[in-house]
Amino acid sequence: MKKKLKELAQWVEGTVVGDGEVEISGIASIEEARAGEITFIANPKYIPKLGETRASAVIVSKEVTQADKPLLCVTNPYLAFAKILILFSHKPYQSKGVDSNAWVSPTAKLGTELTLYPFVYVGDRCSIGDRVTLFPGVYVGEDSTIGEDSILYSNVSIYPGTAIGKRVILHSGVVVGGDGFGYVKEGKKNVKIPQIGRVEIEDDVEIGANSTVDRATFGKTIIQKGVKIDNLVQVAHNVVIGEDSILCAQVGISGSTKLGSNVTLAGQVGVVDHTEIGDNVMVGAQAGVTHKLPANQGYVGSPAIPHREFLRVNAVFSRLPEMRKSLIEIEKRFKKIEEALFSKEKEK
Repeated sequence: MKKKLKELAQWVEGTVVGDGEVEISGIASIEEARAGEITFIANPKYIPKLGETRASAVIVSKEVTQADKPLLCVTNPYLAFAKILILFSHKPYQSKGVDSNAWVSPTAKLGTELTLYPFVYVGDRCSIGDRVTLFPGVYVGEDSTIGEDSILYSNVSIYPGTAIGKRVILHSGVVVGGDGFGYVKEGKKNVKIPQIGRVEIEDDVEIGANSTVDRATFGKTIIQKGVKIDNLVQVAHNVVIGEDSILCAQVGISGSTKLGSNVTLAGQVGVVDHTEIGDNVMVGAQAGVTHKLPANQGYVGSPAIPHREFLRVNAVFSRLPEMRKSLIEIEKRFKKIEEALFSKEKEK
């Protein structure tokens, strides 16, 4: 595929500085780009590399207006890069049909233009939408549904009664619908609480490799539209993840927690059970969420506190040795004053 720079500008709603007729056949990093490719600069500190890259054009912010090569100026260079990369990397879907070594229940309903690789298992009464791709080793338990254009990579396990929406991507090793971690003590013995609910994953969700989403004890565990989940994330029973939220690697969310829309949990964030996190909240890496977090704020630390408060606390923390030394001196002086006053009282 080749596109003129002016055509790419239309695609990303940008403007061209320089030759808009230059042809672009691919996209690469600023260090690796060659003639015929376009690259991007999202961070201003890399502006000096404009003169070093061999790319035929560069995506930059609108503040950059001069260079010795054509520029594609946009409001958000990283977003423009993503859209152009999608354009160049997109491959039209081609159905490969149902392999003879896949096992599909006679009671399952199959859409059209499917791709089911060898050793796929589709259970009783399942419904598989049009243009779904199931890679080798995928297990789809009975009474489950998968919406059109979804992709399940190798060794994904979908437990019975799970609902998966349209254009969902589940990467290798994802487990959806395993039992929630529910036990009650009888003396020292752990008695299992049956997990009889289900999982519902809505449209345009992507879940990274080896992440898990547990079924509800009752009702549903719900991953709403547009949610993006990184590798190695644990979502417990009856959790609700709001639309367009992002969960980074090694996040752990305990049971019956509710996340609002557009929430971001950075790497290794832990959330206790029965907690609520408001819309547009951002929680920093390794934070521990132990209580309700109101909307539209950033939080860090364990337990998580508002970011500005954390900065003040952190500033004090670095001075603790000095403050301790001062406190010891004050205690010594106060003790001398007390002794002096006691001596005067005794003389009277």
